Amino acid sequence: MTVTTRSVSYPADGLTMVGRLALPAGDGRRPAVLIGPEGPGLNDFQRRRADALAELGYVALAFDIHGGRWFRDPQEMLARVMPLLGDPERMRGIGHAALDVLLAEPRTDPDRIAAIGYGTGGAIGLELGRAGVALRAIATVNGLITGRPGEAANIRCPVWAGVGSEDPIQPPAQRDAFAAEMQSAGVDWRLVVYGGAQHAFHHPPVDEDQEVLPGVGYHARHAARAWDDVVGLLAECLPLEVSPTRA
Repeated sequence: MTVTTRSVSYPADGLTMVGRLALPAGDGRRPAVLIGPEGPGLNDFQRRRADALAELGYVALAFDIHGGRWFRDPQEMLARVMPLLGDPERMRGIGHAALDVLLAEPRTDPDRIAAIGYGTGGAIGLELGRAGVALRAIATVNGLITGRPGEAANIRCPVWAGVGSEDPIQPPAQRDAFAAEMQSAGVDWRLVVYGGAQHAFHHPPVDEDQEVLPGVGYHARHAARAWDDVVGLLAECLPLEVSPTRA
């Protein structure tokens, strides 16, 4: 399927964000997906996720979280990301700004929008749900961040979460807290633990010299499975005229 892509600039968090908008073939309205990146930021790998979803038939926006930057230095990344993860209003502001871009696209069906994200991007998707945004689905990979007490009750859609069993950044205690939050709020939730996988198991190395944090590592087999699980959630909650196949 032929897709059309373009960069979109928009303000958020005091920065000029630069996202990737991908449109499927045709000219009618389509269900749409927000795609949030990992802590280092938006790179070509994440942009290709938007393209892959557009090939399936979705309008897709891979949104930015660092004003066009992608952090190679893990410590520099953490210096920006950790305060962000501790501030739900900032996360919601970034998410709402991206959502506004997606809603401004004429091809977007405003009543059929999902949010998927990885790490920080997944946490932002969850915060949109906790803020009461009318999403059809939320998927978060390695972004199992619990919210402020009681706010999960505002989530009005299924939530799917994925994490590696050997992820020291999202340890069992954090998984349990996330599960308890979702369960107590009456959310339709699922949690998949990928055996043997570490943090950011879904993202291949950018280059051989890339410095990574301890407990971070790519797992090709589970990366493919997690993508299939996310696409399956979209097929369930944002069905297309033709059922999507694996990207």
